[in-house]
Amino acid sequence: MSTLPLRAALAVAAATAFAACAPRKPVTAPSPAGDPRNNLKAGLFDAAEYASNLKVVAKAVSPKGFLGETNSDLAFTGNYVIQGNYNGPVVWDISTPSAPKLVVAYECPASQNDVSVYKNLMFMSAEAMNGRVDCKPGGVRDVVSKDRVRGVRIFDITNIREPKLVANVQTCRGSHTHTVLEDPKDKENVYIYVSGSSGIRPAGELAECVGNLASSEAKSSRLRIEIIKVPLADPSKAAIVNRANIFAGLAAPKAHGPSEADKKEVEAAKARGAFMVFVPAINQEMELPPQFTQPVIEGLMKARGGTTPNAADSAAARPVVEARVKAMFEAEGMTANTSTVISEGSQCHDITVYPALGLAGGACEGHGLLLDISNPIAPVRLDAVADSNFAYWHSATFNNDGTKLLFSDEWGGGGSPKCRPLDKPEWGANAIFEIVNKKLVFKSYYKIPTYQTANENCVAHNGSLIPIPGRDVMVQAWYQGGISVFDWTDAANPKEIASFDRGPVDGTRMEMGGSWSVYWYNGNIVSSEIARGMDVAQLVPSQYISQNEIDAANTVKWDYLNAQGQPKISWPPSFALAKAFTDQLERKGCVAPAKIGDIRAQIATAEKANGAARNAALSKLVADVEGSRSCDPAKVDLLKKALQDLQALAM
Repeated sequence: MSTLPLRAALAVAAATAFAACAPRKPVTAPSPAGDPRNNLKAGLFDAAEYASNLKVVAKAVSPKGFLGETNSDLAFTGNYVIQGNYNGPVVWDISTPSAPKLVVAYECPASQNDVSVYKNLMFMSAEAMNGRVDCKPGGVRDVVSKDRVRGVRIFDITNIREPKLVANVQTCRGSHTHTVLEDPKDKENVYIYVSGSSGIRPAGELAECVGNLASSEAKSSRLRIEIIKVPLADPSKAAIVNRANIFAGLAAPKAHGPSEADKKEVEAAKARGAFMVFVPAINQEMELPPQFTQPVIEGLMKARGGTTPNAADSAAARPVVEARVKAMFEAEGMTANTSTVISEGSQCHDITVYPALGLAGGACEGHGLLLDISNPIAPVRLDAVADSNFAYWHSATFNNDGTKLLFSDEWGGGGSPKCRPLDKPEWGANAIFEIVNKKLVFKSYYKIPTYQTANENCVAHNGSLIPIPGRDVMVQAWYQGGISVFDWTDAANPKEIASFDRGPVDGTRMEMGGSWSVYWYNGNIVSSEIARGMDVAQLVPSQYISQNEIDAANTVKWDYLNAQGQPKISWPPSFALAKAFTDQLERKGCVAPAKIGDIRAQIATAEKANGAARNAALSKLVADVEGSRSCDPAKVDLLKKALQDLQALAM
C-alpha cells in the first residue's frame, strides 16, 4: 500500500489551518514508463494496489451466483447503486459509503444487462441469445422462439427489494446498451434510445425486423436506432415509436490495423500453433479463444474413437472452425466493408443525451455523431467525425456547458490488452472535441499515463463528470487499467489528476477484470469491478484539487443518475463554492498572494457573521474582487456570482 492516505490527511489538516499552502509534489508520474501503477502484483482479491489523490473506502464483493459473472454498468437512485451483472441486477445500499450493504441480487440472465433508472422504473438491456421473457435461467434452445427477449426489460422498483418485471420491449438487434431520455417538454413519457449490435432478428421471431432490404428502404432494419416510448402512467404499454436512421450518407471510416504489440503477439500465437482468425470489422488477426475451437477438436477426436486430441484433429478442425467463424461474422454484419460508404451493419454503441441542451453524442462504431434531440422521436444528425486512430467509437460525454464533447475508443472490444508499451497513446484513448457552431472541432487525445501488462484488458471505457465548479473534470474506467480522474478544462491539454489501479486478475494469462464503469454520485466515486464486485472511492485534496473544490462538488445532490442521460450540473449557494473559485484563481497564479489571503480572510469573516453583518461583508467583498478581474475575468465573475448568491440568502 502507498503512503498516500497519510499525505492526504496532512493535506486536509493544512487546508483547514491556513486554507492554502505550497503545492505538493505531484504523485502522478510524468511518463508512463515510470508510473507506479506499472507491474503491480497480480491476484483476484490480493492484488497490489496503487492510489493517487483519492482513497478507496469500500470494496464490496459480488454475491454468490453473481461473483464470476461479468459485472457491467451502473445506475443510481436515492442511496442505492444498481449494478448490472450478466446474471441479473445487483442492488447495493451505500448510505454508509464505507460499508455498502447488499439489498438484493435479482436473477435475470442476459447480457450486457446494462441498467438505467427513472424514479420508480428500472430498465435493463438484453442482447444475448440466452435472455428469456420470464427472466428464468436456462436460456432458449430454439433458434427462433417467442420465449427469447432481445431488447429492453422494464421493471417497477417501487419496492427495490422486489423488482417486478412489467414489460419486455423487443427490438430488432437486441439492446447492447440503451439511453433514457427525459424530454423537458414531455412529463408524461420517457424515451429510450436503443443501441443494438447483434444481427437483425428473423421475421419469424419479430415480424417487423427486415434484414434483406437496403437501409435506404423505409421498412429496412439496417442502420437504425430504435426509439421506445414509455408512458409513465402505464409502463407496460411501452413500445417502439420510431426507427431512426442517423447514419445516412456517412462514408466508410479508415482503420489503423494492429499495433506493434499486436503483431508480436500474433507471431507468437502462430508459432505455438494457435487457431487464428482475421476479424474484418477491426482489420486485425487474432487468436480464437478455446470455446470456439475445443468442441470441434474433441468432436473429431471422438469420431475416430480417440481419447486424446492429436495434431491431425487440430488440422482437420481448422477449416471447420474458419467456416463457423465466417458464418458468425456474416450473421452479425461483421464482414469487411469494401465500399466507400458506411457498412450496412453499423450501429451506435452508446448515445449520451443532454436533454437540457437538446443535444446528444452518438458513439457509433466508426463515427462520432453530434445529434439534435429537441424532437426525441426524430433525432437529427448535426455533424459526424471519423478518425483512423479510433477503432471503435464507444461512448460520449459532454462538458457541463455543452461546449465540448469527449468520445472514447474501445479498441480491441474491451477484452484485449491495449495499454502496453508498444501501443500508441492515441489508440484506445479519448478524443476531445470543441463544439463550434454545431460542428465538432478536434483538440486532443487523452490516454492513461501508465503501461499495463499483456495480461490486463485495458482501454478507454465509461465515465462521468465530477462536479468540480468552474472546471471540466471527469472520472473514467479503463478496465484493468483502473480508474483515472483527469482535467480537460483545456481541451488541448488534458491531464491526469488522480487514479486507482490494481494488479492483473491473473499474472500468467489474460483474464477479464477491472473497472467496467465508474461514476461520481453524491460525493462518491463508484466503480463496477468486472471480476470482483464494486469499489467506492472519494477524492482527497492535492495540488490539483483543493478541499474547497471537493466540498463544493459535494453540495451537488441527485435523486437518481444515469450517466448516459447527462444532467445539467448546478451548485447551490455555499461558502465552499466561493472558496473553490478563490483556490482556482490562486492556482492560476495571476492574483498576488496577499490579495488571495485578503479575499480568504473576508470570506471567513462573512461566514462567521449573520444577517445584515454577513450581507455587508459580502457586499464589500464583491466590490473588492472586481479589482482582480484582469487575472481571469470569467473566474472572477463566477466568484462574484457565488458571493452575490450568498448575499441573497443573508437578506
